[in-house]
Amino acid sequence: MTDFHPFRDMKESAKAQHQVDKANFEAVKAETKATWEEAKLSPKERQQLMQRERDEQIAAAHARTAAAQERMERGKKIREGETHEN
Repeated sequence: MTDFHPFRDMKESAKAQHQVDKANFEAVKAETKATWEEAKLSPKERQQLMQRERDEQIAAAHARTAAAQERMERGKKIREGETHEN
């Protein structure tokens, strides 16, 4: 027989959801403060910030490309190994 306690399960689920809601609230609060601080930047500072963000996005894209190329090479090697064995 299973250990079935619907009210206890509902209570635990509500607590977990509360933790999720609280974490999301804190994230939104921090993002709002960051947006406010960015709004106070001068145009030159804003341009520098945006350039840094673009540079980070480019670096992340290059890293994803390199990882994908490694996966493709691994797949080719595996496939070639299977072809030679048959």
